[in-house]
Amino acid sequence: MQPTLPLRRAALLCGLALLGATPALAQDTYPSKPITIVVGYPPGGSTDLTARTVATELGNKLGVPVVIENVGGAGGAIGAQKVASSAPDGYTLLVGASNEIAINKLVTKKVKYDIKDFTAIGLIASQPLVLVASTGTGVKTLAEFTQKVSKNPGKFSYGSSGVGTSLHLAGEMVKEQGKLFMTHIPYRGVAPLTNDLVGNNLEYGVFVLSSGLPHIKSGKVIALGTTEAKRSAVTPDIPALAETPQYKNVDIGTWFALMAPANLPKPVFDKLKKALADSLQSPDFKKKMEASGSTVAAPTVNIDQFLATEVAKYKKIVEFAKIEE
Repeated sequence: MQPTLPLRRAALLCGLALLGATPALAQDTYPSKPITIVVGYPPGGSTDLTARTVATELGNKLGVPVVIENVGGAGGAIGAQKVASSAPDGYTLLVGASNEIAINKLVTKKVKYDIKDFTAIGLIASQPLVLVASTGTGVKTLAEFTQKVSKNPGKFSYGSSGVGTSLHLAGEMVKEQGKLFMTHIPYRGVAPLTNDLVGNNLEYGVFVLSSGLPHIKSGKVIALGTTEAKRSAVTPDIPALAETPQYKNVDIGTWFALMAPANLPKPVFDKLKKALADSLQSPDFKKKMEASGSTVAAPTVNIDQFLATEVAKYKKIVEFAKIEE
């Protein structure tokens, strides 16, 4: 016996309703498989360390494995591009730093993604940079640095880990605030920068605090000041550059954020945001991050406002220094 027409219609409508419910059902059961966090750098750096530390916490909170995939190259841009191009299902995330999330797009046309191509889950942590002098300069303080460079415009150089990095922008911010004329020397990473500073082949440089701290403690380089508005709790004995009136507007560091592709469904976003907020309040997480030189972000930080402010700040520096790659 064949079903009547009304019964056929009812069956069809029921089937369509079930199909329409599938995405919602998937979101409700998220996560149901391992999550991948992409890091745009090789293993061992500060972004990688941050990602691995937060991955452990997120895995515990969400009840699924959270694995790290290192996709290095182009200052973190290749990894960021991979995430921006991924399906917005919550299974491919990015732990990115300020370089690939906010700066790269401002300094090179090669970067095809934009900050709008991501859903920002939340800020994880931040870390100040530190301005240092080589021992060969004889400079011990920020005042001595300013006096020496001011009296010898164009004579001295400072190094960073590359064009358009947060370290480069910090150096240009110092130049702008101090009205200094110095030459920027971009290095291919921290290792060659360190070698030239320690070997007195370069007068000044900018480090991420965690990278510079071992050389500061050993006396191989001299710390002149950190670059965030206030002293770091990790190094309370090193003054912030902003404590000196001439450099009062120097406020820049490197930070790490958890990002997902744009158009992430709200139920998935909510679960990830809560898991991250819970992770940031974990004493074990805070202890590990502080040991690496980072300050854990407050869960209440409005990530979208934070990113807008940071991009505006970086854009001003890039335009001042005419940075282009």
